[in-house]
Amino acid sequence: MSNHTAEGATTGPAASGVQSVDRAVSVLEILAQRGEAGVSEVAAEIDVHKSTAFRLLGALEARGLVEQTAERGKYRLGFGLVRLAGAVTGRLDITQQGRPVCERLSDELGETVNIAVLQEHFAVNLYQVRGPGAVGTHNWVGQLTPVYATSSGKILLAHLTEQDRTRVLAESGIHKLTPHTLTARTKLEKNLAESRERGYAVALEELEIGLHAVAAPIRSREGEVIAALSASGPTYRFTEDHIHEVAPVLIGGADEISRRMGWLG
Repeated sequence: MSNHTAEGATTGPAASGVQSVDRAVSVLEILAQRGEAGVSEVAAEIDVHKSTAFRLLGALEARGLVEQTAERGKYRLGFGLVRLAGAVTGRLDITQQGRPVCERLSDELGETVNIAVLQEHFAVNLYQVRGPGAVGTHNWVGQLTPVYATSSGKILLAHLTEQDRTRVLAESGIHKLTPHTLTARTKLEKNLAESRERGYAVALEELEIGLHAVAAPIRSREGEVIAALSASGPTYRFTEDHIHEVAPVLIGGADEISRRMGWLG
């Protein structure tokens, strides 16, 4: 029998599962807002039977996402949420600590400045500041870009172990995005080694014709490269020679963000 109604809405186990997830999230939001609440309050708030609210709270309690207060029957958010939040707080901290540096650099360089991190086999942009001379209105935030064809991706690749770099490139595949994209593995590895040695990576029309970019590494408290700070602009203005001239400024900005993240280097 079909699990779809005439209106196209899903019914059956799939819909029930989605509804349960939606209700569980609603419970967490209620507790976040109120501080604590009893089963009856939760049931009334999400418009379900008290037994359903009890089962939802029980499931969340089993995962450590909620806990009962000293007064039995009252629930509050649990420390299991800290574990989940820990997966993203580092990235949020990079954006927060990097914001003033990005704003200053975009003004100083007159170009678009981004912070990106490695996500699976992509470089994903978390934050962007458009410089006064920025051309066009492209927003790179949230964009998944190929690691081998962007300056951010290259500097992140350059600081991976050889084993991890091989895995990421295998998952990504190397495709000719423009005539300038480095698709030969030996040439790319040489380029990455140079980037590692000089402290910054350059992408010259390798992602898009007419676009140049340069990126420097951002480090964690332990000195591990966790993100990339990049500047990008049109080829007619952000020339290869100019990129090498401003690279020390970008490295200085990346080091400042690193120190804000606790790096002592």
